[in-house]
Amino acid sequence: MKKSNKIVLLVAGIILFFTSFFLDKNAQYMVSLIKNNLFDIIFGWFTDFINIFVIFILITALFLWEEKKREWIFPLWLSFFISIILSYIIKIITLRPRPIETSQILTGLNYSFPSLHATALFAALPILNKEFPKLKFFWILFAFFVAFSRIYLEYHFLSDVVFGAFLGYLIGVFIIYIEEKYRPFKFLK
Repeated sequence: MKKSNKIVLLVAGIILFFTSFFLDKNAQYMVSLIKNNLFDIIFGWFTDFINIFVIFILITALFLWEEKKREWIFPLWLSFFISIILSYIIKIITLRPRPIETSQILTGLNYSFPSLHATALFAALPILNKEFPKLKFFWILFAFFVAFSRIYLEYHFLSDVVFGAFLGYLIGVFIIYIEEKYRPFKFLK
């Protein structure tokens, strides 16, 4: 990615993040207008972390292996795990309550900001888009549906998801930068 594009992406992400705080309540209201049983099932599937892990991390790691792009498996996993760790650290620091309390959420992890799902998925996106550009639309669409499911099911506010997506994407871009500049994972080839 060109330096000018990175700066534009960074500025746009920051503006979008701060703007999203003002839209949290409106977004919750708009989403409540489309709630129905079918969407509950669909977005329930998209929000299941096991489905996300299997589709986005395990299957894509197998694709990378099969396509002889093995040096990107470890960076993919690393971006995923760094995003999870950073999300938990930020959750513990901010302690932002979720839009709605449910019995499905464990008590110790019951914080909203940032969306762990959005952070983890968007951390993988830069690597997947780089290595599988023909599937770019699929990766982005899948990440969008998962992120939207978090708002739809009232686990997160819009700003939680926007910040998570932004943070995750930055993590993924950083991992690509490290790999391309220093090649620490070249032995995995």
